[in-house]
Amino acid sequence: MPDQVLVAIVGRPNVGKSRLFNCLARRRLSIVHDKPGVTRDIVTADCRAGYTLMDTGGIGLEDKDTPIAISEATESQAEFAILAANLILFVTDGREGVTTLDMQIAELLRPHQKKVLLVVNKIDHPENQNMALEMAQLGMGDPLSVSAEHKLGIDDLEDEILERLGPITSPETKEIAPASRIALAMVGRPNAGKSSLGNRLLKSERLIVADLPGTTRDTIETALEYTDRKAGTWNVRLFDTAGLRQKKKVDSSVEYFSSVRTRRSIENADIVLLLIDAKEGVTKQDKIIAGEILDSGKPIIVVVTKWDFALESFKQDMVEGFRNLIEFKQSYEKALRAAFYYLPETPIVFTSAKSGDGIEDMMEQVVRINRALDTRLPTPKLNQTLLRLMENRQPTKLIGRRFKVYYATQIGNRPFKIKMFCNREDKLQVQYRRYLERSIVREFKIEGCPVFFNLIGKPAKEKRD
Repeated sequence: MPDQVLVAIVGRPNVGKSRLFNCLARRRLSIVHDKPGVTRDIVTADCRAGYTLMDTGGIGLEDKDTPIAISEATESQAEFAILAANLILFVTDGREGVTTLDMQIAELLRPHQKKVLLVVNKIDHPENQNMALEMAQLGMGDPLSVSAEHKLGIDDLEDEILERLGPITSPETKEIAPASRIALAMVGRPNAGKSSLGNRLLKSERLIVADLPGTTRDTIETALEYTDRKAGTWNVRLFDTAGLRQKKKVDSSVEYFSSVRTRRSIENADIVLLLIDAKEGVTKQDKIIAGEILDSGKPIIVVVTKWDFALESFKQDMVEGFRNLIEFKQSYEKALRAAFYYLPETPIVFTSAKSGDGIEDMMEQVVRINRALDTRLPTPKLNQTLLRLMENRQPTKLIGRRFKVYYATQIGNRPFKIKMFCNREDKLQVQYRRYLERSIVREFKIEGCPVFFNLIGKPAKEKRD
């Protein structure tokens, strides 16, 4: 199998790398913002011409709002992209001219000069071409001028990229169509361990990890082939998302756009992993996030991260009242289920990105739910089940009348949608709805999959029973 063809975009902060990335990818993937340092991890996109484009964080970022650990990790990611790439797009700012940092980056790229294409961005008018020519002093060959903001010169840049790369045949990304992969989104509060878990799955330091909330800002999409002894081999599109804060705590436009893209990833996912920090337990924000995922119609797997820390605390007698680890874990899971009582028999797995414990269990649940999502609920059995459920536990009377179901049929998957013909749709109380949803999930063995009812009541003139 041929290697994947990679094109990396590198340069100092705020020269327009992310905007250029979005132009070449032909869709908005990287967050574009005037503030330097917004891009931190490597963001990738499969381009129609057959290569994979990589957007990297700015090299040489010095910003008081960006911790040193994250700046160093960002540069490490950029260095990885430089080494891995078949072609490097060295992006500079034509308006500002050559800077000391541009010269330093040119020296960094000197050993890779044969695969470097110098791109001068922000050349918005033909009369500004002299600004682009000044960049030749970097010694990286003839500069190619573009304006990512106004999409000028992009076609010429794409032609030059293809000429430099040469024929591209059967890349790995074309052998597996994105639609055939399980779309898996990792969601949770900031610093819940999403990037650490992603790196464990990817078996690399692909995602930046730091003990600081808000490290990930873009949604990072990565292709993953996962194999284990029970689930077999499955192709996954993994989305590492930015941590979701409470709306009132979103204090910048960067965080706002990060949260928008996280929610878009939830909408595009087949299954969502809701990550809960074992050290902190379930918070109000975790419950809000779970509700948002459920409302989107996506199956949820609750993933308790950093479980190794919880076990270590137990062993050091920092957790009292339990006779052994099994009892401690059972109690923890019971508390989680009580907190997420509104979720449909949601699986809970305990993981450690550090040791790898629980990762196989998590992926087996992913595969099981993905299969369950295509289940057909036979109409006769569905109606028999509803009749039995309503006989076993009758709904409460409202103004002297009970909710009745005359007929039900499945009308959709992913999520499960059931059309119910009933006497009065307004008589189905929330608690009784949850009882029916949960019971259907158990009966048809579709644990973790949301079920939605589309209620069709009688016309007004017929509402007499």
